[in-house]
Amino acid sequence: MARDRTSGRFVLHDHRKPRPHFDLRLEEGGVLRSWAVPRGLPDDPARNRLAVAVPDHDVDHLTYTDADKSIADFGTWEEHDRNERRLVFTLHGQRDARRYALIRTGSDWLLHLMKDQSGAT
Repeated sequence: MARDRTSGRFVLHDHRKPRPHFDLRLEEGGVLRSWAVPRGLPDDPARNRLAVAVPDHDVDHLTYTDADKSIADFGTWEEHDRNERRLVFTLHGQRDARRYALIRTGSDWLLHLMKDQSGAT
């Protein structure tokens, strides 16, 4: 079920408490679908990162910051492929565009930087 369409906005929050981690939030269906990513977004296709699904957040959380949470990146995201076990998408952030896959491993997910970055511009 391949498709290329802009799906909405995204934000990557940098949390400093209780333990440092990042939250990836994708706008979809009027909410922010969210994953805690303890070690941040992968920067090498050979190194996947754990992504733990967390409860959806309200869309107003796109711009939320506080003393322990800042915005590491934001922009739009584009869905390329999806099924019940995988979501392939591009994040169009402030510095660049990168293509990722979220892969369900049971109760958790892996966040994978795609080797093929064509079309991620």
